[in-house]
Amino acid sequence: MSTYIDDLNWRYATKKFDANREVSTKDIETLLEVIQLTASSYGLQPYEIIVVKDAKIREQLKLAAWNQSQITDASEIIVFANKTNITSNDIDSYLKDIAKIRSLKLDDLAGLKGMLESTILKLNPEDQNAWAAKQAYIALGNLLSAAANLKIDTCPMEGFDVIKFDSILNLKEKGLTAAVIATVGYRSVDDQTQYAAKVRKSKEDLISKI
Repeated sequence: MSTYIDDLNWRYATKKFDANREVSTKDIETLLEVIQLTASSYGLQPYEIIVVKDAKIREQLKLAAWNQSQITDASEIIVFANKTNITSNDIDSYLKDIAKIRSLKLDDLAGLKGMLESTILKLNPEDQNAWAAKQAYIALGNLLSAAANLKIDTCPMEGFDVIKFDSILNLKEKGLTAAVIATVGYRSVDDQTQYAAKVRKSKEDLISKI
């Protein structure tokens, strides 16, 4: 655990990446597995992950992110795109996965099906979208911690034009919208932010025990 705390102290939101260094395929696959294994409400995972490597697409995304250099200099961009509309088909697909993996009959999951339909499907579109985006953020947090453990730098980013991102990545057609992104790579020695002391609330100001 002391090593884990050291990792969290080591990481920071990288502002300038070394454009000449790439994260290995093995490490990227490890990070994607971490995202895959992330907890989500009901286990439904109402989002998809898009890994952007293509240089031309990244130039377009950079323009849609107000020319932030991380978009093109990082080794990869990982886009967390949440579903904009959860349907009964999504729930049925999830239940089929549960039945298959746990060797159950779909009839055994009737209670879960009813509960999911009576909660998620009853949300209005705005609340459903907000709920799905929150699940994507849980996966983002897991990615940041895992990357730090591998001594891979990241920068979580909300500073982008969502409509343009959705258009460039053809997300709307898939019923998705970009919730948040993370650029992944290695810090540049020229990034002065890495030398700044980490600022966080004290435990006393942050945590209450009742």
